[in-house]
Amino acid sequence: MKKQLILLFLSAILSVSCKNSMVYEVSQVSGRSIPVSDSIPAHDSISEFIQPYKEYIDREMNAVLAYSPKDLVKTDGELNTALGNMMADAVMELANPVFKKRTGNSIDIVLLNHGGIRSSVEKGDITTRTAFQLMPFENEVVVAKMKGSAVRDLVRYLIDAGVAHPIAGLQLVLNSNNAIEKLLVQGEPVQEEKDYFVATNDYLLQGGDNMVFFSKANEVTSLNYKIRNLLIDYFSKHDIIAPVKDQRFIRLK
Repeated sequence: MKKQLILLFLSAILSVSCKNSMVYEVSQVSGRSIPVSDSIPAHDSISEFIQPYKEYIDREMNAVLAYSPKDLVKTDGELNTALGNMMADAVMELANPVFKKRTGNSIDIVLLNHGGIRSSVEKGDITTRTAFQLMPFENEVVVAKMKGSAVRDLVRYLIDAGVAHPIAGLQLVLNSNNAIEKLLVQGEPVQEEKDYFVATNDYLLQGGDNMVFFSKANEVTSLNYKIRNLLIDYFSKHDIIAPVKDQRFIRLK
């Protein structure tokens, strides 16, 4: 009986609460910008707390991996640059063994984007920080399986773009009218129905920089290898980084 009275009492309370409950709606939302700058004074206790972590990160970022005998910039050539060639060649060199081990196939072409190169390489020591500055994004290497006809769309994109997108494995020679004089993949003419394996990054694969031709990929393999990490590995592997402009993509005068 006592238990029943308690339940009845609770039921009455809930009934009254439901009847008297109110529905609230948002009538206004306001905000203001609070800039984070040097004008905000440091808090000593917080600074002391993070100092050991900052020192560790600085040591890692400043670790010397290689040396560049000259400045490398992405604007020193019309259709190919030393810096862009280095980045494409690095992907070919280090991603290809991973891809071949997983699939039994080899990468035929590497294509990156000119806008994805976010910094230069200054003459002198190359550090881990250099790789982060070159590639601050989390982009990873992916390999798209494409027919020769889709590769021709890729080539047309390069011609129309008119900037030095980094490439490797591909030789493209244009005449003064932008017509193709020579087009080779791994030293051989492109065959329309042949399958080619094109390494790029996941952003471009999704149509970034209007590279919509990747939608024609028949198959995609993700290597789970960030391009930034690949660059760190490449710098660690080579003492001297001295790429050059070459004949991989040129226009005849």
